[in-house]
Amino acid sequence: MTPPPPYQALVLAGGGNRCIWQAGFWESAGPALGTPQVVAGVSAGACMACAIFAGRARGSLEYMLRQAARLDKNLYWRNLWRPEPLLPHFKVYRQGLLEILDQEALARLRQGPEVRILLARPPAWAGAVGGTLLGFACYFLEKHLKRPLHPTWSQRLGFRPVVVRADECRDGRELARLILASSSTPPIVPVQRWGGRPALDGGLVDNVPLLALKPQERPALVLLTRRHPPGLLQGHPGLTYVQPSRPIPVAKWDYTSPERLQAAFDLGRRDGEEFLRRQGL
Repeated sequence: MTPPPPYQALVLAGGGNRCIWQAGFWESAGPALGTPQVVAGVSAGACMACAIFAGRARGSLEYMLRQAARLDKNLYWRNLWRPEPLLPHFKVYRQGLLEILDQEALARLRQGPEVRILLARPPAWAGAVGGTLLGFACYFLEKHLKRPLHPTWSQRLGFRPVVVRADECRDGRELARLILASSSTPPIVPVQRWGGRPALDGGLVDNVPLLALKPQERPALVLLTRRHPPGLLQGHPGLTYVQPSRPIPVAKWDYTSPERLQAAFDLGRRDGEEFLRRQGL
């Protein structure tokens, strides 16, 4: 009889390109850990959640490696006088989602586990533009002043979490739109709309999206994308936080270096192997 997986839930933090570390970690550790019942993701972590459990993680990496080999800048000033965008990220990200998370991938996701994606809804009184400025100012202040595992300031200002299941999407295009809404970080990813209202990066309300889990959905494995003081990761009943063994060697929105993207994936693989060794698996 196959033993149940040691973790009922998997939580994937946001972090742009750094989330490629999660794909590498799961490639080496996932077969031994088994399939969780629930996966919670936010921003690029939501993209990784869908890619991993649709069997498209390697395809995602290969797509990004091709794009990074093609691009030599993250900002094209010459496009001020051209129809092409100044920032290539949104076009590359959106096209990758459409290619990789197609109808076949969505059908596979519907077989489980249940993938939940976190969005942030700005307060109605702030509007889309005001909410964007307020939300990101609040997020960066709290991040640099307190460095919390889970931000709280934005919710105090009226930002609200919205959790959407990937299997609720009608097709691959809607799934791509959902992930873009969870990743909305102007000016890189413009403000998106979901349910007829503005939606921002879900990391504004919880960049490590435990908000998408129910209290009873434990034990949970939480894959971070940046390093914290080790003591901060201890003493959370039912939660196992895992952080990269060293800073992930690629910036969140650097689309110009296939070498750094590959290094992030390879670091994840090594950290996954080390995690299994420490767990005796």
